Amino acid sequence: MKPRICVSLLPKNFRETYSLIERAEKLKADFIELRLDHLEPKINLNELANLGNIPKIAAILSPPRKGDFALSKLDQHKFLIKAAKSGFQYVDTALDSPYLKETIKKLKSLNCKSIVSFHDFNRPLPLIDLQKILKKEISTGAEVCKIVTTAKKIQDNLDLLNFISKKSSETNLVSFCMGKLGRVSRLLSPYYGSFFTFASLEQGYETAEGQISIQDMKQVYKLL
Repeated sequence: MKPRICVSLLPKNFRETYSLIERAEKLKADFIELRLDHLEPKINLNELANLGNIPKIAAILSPPRKGDFALSKLDQHKFLIKAAKSGFQYVDTALDSPYLKETIKKLKSLNCKSIVSFHDFNRPLPLIDLQKILKKEISTGAEVCKIVTTAKKIQDNLDLLNFISKKSSETNLVSFCMGKLGRVSRLLSPYYGSFFTFASLEQGYETAEGQISIQDMKQVYKLL
């Protein structure tokens, strides 16, 4: 099997977005996640969505920083729908979004695939909690279910990989651990059934702690 890699990008403006997408194309990523967190809602998403041939995921994951465009939950919802209308193949929506049902319904009408995601930035989760979250995500009708936790010890990776191996047959599941100790699951999750895993464009361009560059990941996969 060939592990699929999604390169996550967190640009600050149109020019940087354009450049980062081109570089991800050259590195032959399988997917590109374009984080819209810090971009102005008036940006030309249509041009970005149609740049190159790699499927693109629109996502808003982190709270605004000083100087960024502070969007309400409703405005985030509208921004993501705008991305779908512009040609993004996937849109990532949080499981706890108050507009989740409305978003998924709209995405289906636009022939855009939905990713429903859950993130715990502080800790790992026991198997029973992972199963409950996955059941909720599947019930939404999402095409991809994403569950990301944070490793506090190496064993947390093994527990999550075991969860993936048991549940990946039920849906397109993306799951791994964040943090420095979560790199094992980032690398190995595709071998256990994860639909794809995440990487940074290169060192210094990480969008989450524990990300590995796409080039380093591909080197490891060659060895494996």
